[in-house]
Amino acid sequence: MKLTTFAFVMTAFAASSQAESNEFPIWPEGVPGVPRAEALGAKTVLGDEVQKDGSFTNVSVPTLTVYAPAVDKPNGTAVIICPGGGYEHLTNEREGVQYANWLSTLGVTSFVLKYRLVEFGHPAPLQDVLRAVRIVRSRAAEFRINPDRIGVMGSSAGGHLAASAGTLFDLPAGKTGAPLDATSARPDFLILLYPVITMADPAAHAGSRRALLGASPSPELLNLMSLEKQVTAATPPTLLIHTQEDKSVPVENSILFFQALTRAGVPAEMYLFEHGTHGMGMKAGLGTASDWPRRAEEWLHGRGLLDAAKPCRSLSVALVLSVRSAAAGRRDHPCRPVAPQSCNGNVRSVLYRPALALSI
Repeated sequence: MKLTTFAFVMTAFAASSQAESNEFPIWPEGVPGVPRAEALGAKTVLGDEVQKDGSFTNVSVPTLTVYAPAVDKPNGTAVIICPGGGYEHLTNEREGVQYANWLSTLGVTSFVLKYRLVEFGHPAPLQDVLRAVRIVRSRAAEFRINPDRIGVMGSSAGGHLAASAGTLFDLPAGKTGAPLDATSARPDFLILLYPVITMADPAAHAGSRRALLGASPSPELLNLMSLEKQVTAATPPTLLIHTQEDKSVPVENSILFFQALTRAGVPAEMYLFEHGTHGMGMKAGLGTASDWPRRAEEWLHGRGLLDAAKPCRSLSVALVLSVRSAAAGRRDHPCRPVAPQSCNGNVRSVLYRPALALSI
């Protein structure tokens, strides 16, 4: 009886330590683009997505999974998480869900991105991450986040995708012509763990380059996706974490990006640890490298990203009656959010049109 009670308590504790989550597609109107011919082969459709050992492959329906912040700790900051996997698979549990549960304890709302991979290639992953930023920003009131505090975090090839969001957010290839393209896709900060950055030898990760760009990419495409060459003053503040022991993605990738950020005058911080192999996630026993979540928390705190959102002096949410002109025959969708409004540079209130409409 005592053992049964103990097991129940431990199960309940484990369940309570996991952030609440739900998943939704990011392209409800239809996923843009088509799979590569070599991915299809003799088939006419790509086939089912595969989930095995905490990873995904053969992704054709990109999604976001939302992880709520810990109860009584929400601070309005959001992070979109891009798991790694060399653009061939997604290490969802280790470099997605695990990070989301950690960020939840800091009061951060997380969104784990399931993005398209080698079967589609460039620009599909870029389209997916930029669509994710636009969705989260456009639905900030629904998710109870600050649209000015949306970051993108990524590991390995996911780090390349996150850095792409921070450098190529206005790239035409990242847009599809949807109305949501009008929403800014620029992240407000980046967290990059052992990221793939360059597509140029000798520091390039050949597998990620081949999966994303194909076997024989043009010099122009290699240059575009070598993200150390795309940094500008508009690139958001960045935290970089890498290890000297990483033999898969050389530490030079982070160094190249940090140098580019410094030249552009972008606030950046970089931690280079001695120990820790590639894909270390949040493993213990790797010396000081295992403390990177603490360093990341300090960085987020130092940038004010863990501070509770400051309320506006006026009402944080204003209700505006929509007046319908009988002559114009205008009809506003009930409870449709209007463009977010800035409030002293801190948070944004969102104006809502209620269902009531007056005809005059």
